[in-house]
Amino acid sequence: MKRDIILAGVGGQGILSIAASIGLAAVDAGLFLKQAEVHGMSQRGGDVQSNLRVSDKEIASDLIPYGKADMILSVEPMESLRYLPWLSPDGWLITNSTAFPNIPNYPKEDDIMVEIKKQPNHIIIDADFLAKELGAPRSANMVMLGAATPFLGIDYKHLEIAIRQLFGKKGEKIVQINIDAMIAGEEFARNYVK
Repeated sequence: MKRDIILAGVGGQGILSIAASIGLAAVDAGLFLKQAEVHGMSQRGGDVQSNLRVSDKEIASDLIPYGKADMILSVEPMESLRYLPWLSPDGWLITNSTAFPNIPNYPKEDDIMVEIKKQPNHIIIDADFLAKELGAPRSANMVMLGAATPFLGIDYKHLEIAIRQLFGKKGEKIVQINIDAMIAGEEFARNYVK
């Protein structure tokens, strides 16, 4: 088992919490993990990305080569397009549909969606809407994690343990909100690919 994942978004969207959740789950499952992240621009609105490599064998490098990513998981649609050169031909592009126009020349949202839909394996999810429906607008990132779970190769129980570890100090209510958000994302993804 090997998964090379690029996480993308803008500062404040919870990219690093997604990375931490996957990382904790991988360790709990006895897998190897390497991560490289760029968050120097993580002030609200800045580009944030992370290379996350998970495998049942040792991993030599923390960087994903061009054309080799199994997944781009993006909390912002335009940011998902930035990393397309890294996506393998059979890789998955999973993106939030809610735009965060953080630059003056932000492209038209319809144009972004056209480009995303050109990818043979894609999921477009309104994670912000689903999180708000759950009464947890700050959990859109966990909805996105849920949308990726069918393709991660990590058993769900390890992801739930990871969320409990990551959010446990904030109380059981916050833990359950994030688990519910992950479940909602997973259900959406499974229905989307049918």
